[in-house]
Amino acid sequence: MPLPLLAIGAAILGAAGVGGYLDGAEKIKKANDTVNKAQERHKQNISRVEQMGKETTEVMDSLGELELSILSSFETFADVFEQIHNRPEFEAYSKHNVRLPKYDGEKLREVSIGADAAITGLASVGIGGAGGIAAAGATQVVIKALCTTSTGTAIKGLSGAALQKAILAKLGGGAIAVGGGGVAAGAAVLSAATWGIGLLIGGFMFSNQGDKATEQADEAWAQMEEAEKKINKICAYLEQLKTVSANYNFVLNYVCVRYLSNLTELKNNVQVLGHTDWDYFTEKEKRLTENTVLLVGLLYNMCKLELVLKGDGKDDINEVNVKGAQKLANDASVVLDEISDDEDE
Repeated sequence: MPLPLLAIGAAILGAAGVGGYLDGAEKIKKANDTVNKAQERHKQNISRVEQMGKETTEVMDSLGELELSILSSFETFADVFEQIHNRPEFEAYSKHNVRLPKYDGEKLREVSIGADAAITGLASVGIGGAGGIAAAGATQVVIKALCTTSTGTAIKGLSGAALQKAILAKLGGGAIAVGGGGVAAGAAVLSAATWGIGLLIGGFMFSNQGDKATEQADEAWAQMEEAEKKINKICAYLEQLKTVSANYNFVLNYVCVRYLSNLTELKNNVQVLGHTDWDYFTEKEKRLTENTVLLVGLLYNMCKLELVLKGDGKDDINEVNVKGAQKLANDASVVLDEISDDEDE
């Protein structure tokens, strides 16, 4: 017997309802898969930028610690050098587009004392503190701290804990200084709150809600991709900073080894052998002294390098001072070549 028209209509509507439900469920499943993939990829991106930040901070800390140790040694050099009587004036060096400062024993001692205070104070700063000093230029940080406090009071006469506090006040953001405002600005895109949209998707049951879930999943994916672009930019900056810092550390350490060797020999001549009158120095001893003065001036300049230049805008990623690092590396090459040629004569 044929089904009544009403029954046929109900069957058709029922089938349509099931079909719509299945279609909605499929869309919801795909939407959930999309959000899960976006979450996983974002998690990987976060891990990537955190690892790069850690590696860069380690390199920068190493550089900052080396710079402070060099500055700290300048008081020893000044003490030895000024025991030499009848020595000539050592003026500023200017050759081959390289300019080194005139010898100034008082300034070297002040910088050395400030560096000692910074080294002691860094114990309370932790990871990134020394890197922050390297980013801003160790010599610059120490000189600024020795010149004025935040109230404008001269603090060259400070010592101990008071000087440490003044030095640390000039350190800036530590690890933040390594990545700068760019990393801070990028922190917002790393927030897990971005993925709250994924929690809504499971509540949709039918076709029209499945469409909505698809839209929201697409939006979540777009947010992940936008965050990824910013993270890639931050990682590129950190990678460059790590590479430039590592290379500069290598050059600075090479110069430092040569300087410390000269300083040891000079100390032996003056303090052990008692050779304290320039008029009785051998030509070799005079060259050693002159070359050590050059190395001190070179290292003083190299430790002044501001490795990180702040971005123009609030949300701009900082700039790595590649040109400045390269110029000082070239200066080091020129001075070392001149010293080697001088000693070969």
